[in-house]
Amino acid sequence: MVQDNKDLRNIGISAHIDAGKTTLTERILYYTQRIHKVHEVKGKDGVGATMDSMALERERGITISSAATYCRWKGYRINIIDTPGHVDFTIEVERALRVLDGSVLVLCAVGGVQSQSFTVDRQMSRYKVPRLAFINKCDRVGANPNRVADQLRRKLSHNAVLMQIPVGLEGYLSGLIDLVSMKAFYFQGDYGENVVIDEIPHHLLEEAVAKREILLDAASVFSDELMEAVFEDKVTEPLIEEAVRKGTLMRQLTPVFMGSAYKNLGVQALLDGVTKYLPSPLDVENVALDLDKEGTPVSLSPEPGMPFVALAFKLEVTPYGQLTYLRVYQGSIRKGDDIYNTRSRKKVKVGRLVRMHANEMEDIQEAFAGDILALFGVDCFSGDTFTDSKVNYAMSSMLVPDPVISLALKPKDNKAGAQMAKALGRFVKEDPTFRSFVDPESGETIISGMGELHLEIYVERMKREFEAEVETGMPQVAYREAVSQRADFNYIHKKQTGGAGQYGRVEGFIEPSEKGAFEFVNLIKGGAIPTEYIPAVEKGFQSCLEKGLVLGFPVLGMKVTIVDGQYHPVDSSELAFRQAAVGAFRQAYLHAGPAILEPIMKVSVECPSDFQGSVMGSISQRRGMIMSSAEDGVFTTVDAEVPLAEMFGYATTLRSLTQGKAEFTMEFSRYARVPDGIGEELKKKHAEKTRGGKK
Repeated sequence: MVQDNKDLRNIGISAHIDAGKTTLTERILYYTQRIHKVHEVKGKDGVGATMDSMALERERGITISSAATYCRWKGYRINIIDTPGHVDFTIEVERALRVLDGSVLVLCAVGGVQSQSFTVDRQMSRYKVPRLAFINKCDRVGANPNRVADQLRRKLSHNAVLMQIPVGLEGYLSGLIDLVSMKAFYFQGDYGENVVIDEIPHHLLEEAVAKREILLDAASVFSDELMEAVFEDKVTEPLIEEAVRKGTLMRQLTPVFMGSAYKNLGVQALLDGVTKYLPSPLDVENVALDLDKEGTPVSLSPEPGMPFVALAFKLEVTPYGQLTYLRVYQGSIRKGDDIYNTRSRKKVKVGRLVRMHANEMEDIQEAFAGDILALFGVDCFSGDTFTDSKVNYAMSSMLVPDPVISLALKPKDNKAGAQMAKALGRFVKEDPTFRSFVDPESGETIISGMGELHLEIYVERMKREFEAEVETGMPQVAYREAVSQRADFNYIHKKQTGGAGQYGRVEGFIEPSEKGAFEFVNLIKGGAIPTEYIPAVEKGFQSCLEKGLVLGFPVLGMKVTIVDGQYHPVDSSELAFRQAAVGAFRQAYLHAGPAILEPIMKVSVECPSDFQGSVMGSISQRRGMIMSSAEDGVFTTVDAEVPLAEMFGYATTLRSLTQGKAEFTMEFSRYARVPDGIGEELKKKHAEKTRGGKK
């Protein structure tokens, strides 16, 4: 079975919006005979791509939820996860890359390296994922794969090396020249299924030889044998492939493939590249934390005889129960096995094991290290680790960004209320970036997420999947508060209610933290507060950070220093000192110059150059700061930082400004202080709302 692992590839397909990820996956499934008919994203037949199985995805022509599938190609097994491009669904990319061994970065031959390409590339680097690049849409007007490869080097700092050059471009694209075998490949038949290999056309021979020299130069750095063979003019295909594979696995080389998925050109060659150059589970070192040894890192082995270790990286609640996606890192799992959740410490029985193909499933009896599969009816959370109880390990989880935008929800009637609660319970479990809570002041249900589209999709899913008719309030920005100067406190908490009372005094000061996170410094001398009560003081201050006293938003970057205090031998307790800390916070906070912070978004707008002035003007009107603008022939990319509060409804404004020809992406950058005038306005609104809630 370990030998079988050598022939397994776990890959993700990631890119900027509309670079063609889902179309590429559809072609891969067709050529590997997983599907027998090709359907287009937003196609005229109304069926939609296989991987976009949700009705909403088919209507909008976007991927919302990452979908898993598997296929076979020339004796290799390939698990594929197709991920969304929209930054609002970034958690889907994050959790897919956490469990994958390799990835394909898809780039548009016209758009090149776009804003979301940076984000995806950063995520791949975070999880040390080796990658290939695929320059798609070489048939489009303005396609220039050489420029895109150059952008990979300049903008993303990749050692990008062309493995192919095109035969013709734009409307004349007819095939590819493979620089390893030095042959021309043509893709014939209705869907390019017949690959015809021929000699290189004379007019392209000189260019192919020059580009091959560059490939050999780059690859020979990773192989002394290849370097010798170049000098002796004895270069063979296996030598080049071995060197390119070595460089790719070290993440010091990015092989670049090209073609047009929509025109069925170049996909089979990319599949060959995936099997030749991307890692198998045996090539990747995976590490778990041993919970019995205070989280000491432990290397995992893909041997089937080792204790079982797997990570639950994605959940879906289906009409038949919860579906849990697992990546097996060590050992094996069989139907009927007992497995152990190291977070909840619960044992569960494996009732049904399935392998996913978009929303279809195939029952399997067992799975081994390296496999991606799904379990039915197992109650857990995204990021939980499962073992066979022989070891007590935890896999490190994926990065979960904090939500930046909120929306108030109101059910239209009681039935809708019950359904809404059910829907929210399910969505919160499925998506770690989606949060839901009830505002204690207004009694409204608030949902929070990564952007307008993110929340809009969930509200739509509530209506469709749960028949929960809801009304939405105005979007609410997730503000933060922070102290801007030092303020002292000296607070006594005293309570006498018959029997033992409560007593605790804390003295010290609060100030801004240079680290930007909560800091607690204990300068108590001579046991003025006994050591066992100090953690209670810290917890008391920490509990206050959840709700500032200006707008009721969380407090960022505060440093608390305690210098003195007092205790009572009978009446002091942990609770008393915790309450003393809460009182001290209230005493000092409003004297520490509390400021309101707002989320600043990194906004990238791509528009035809004719509209550059209008776009820049629209950003400036929204209190935006333009960081850079780059013109690339016909298109201009404007990068700016804009407060989230000013970005509501920007999609509509941009559409009307540019006749629908521009698109923008937005992701969280940092928190910054709100201008005084706007801060006063926010305080006024908060005061009115609080008064309204108390009536």
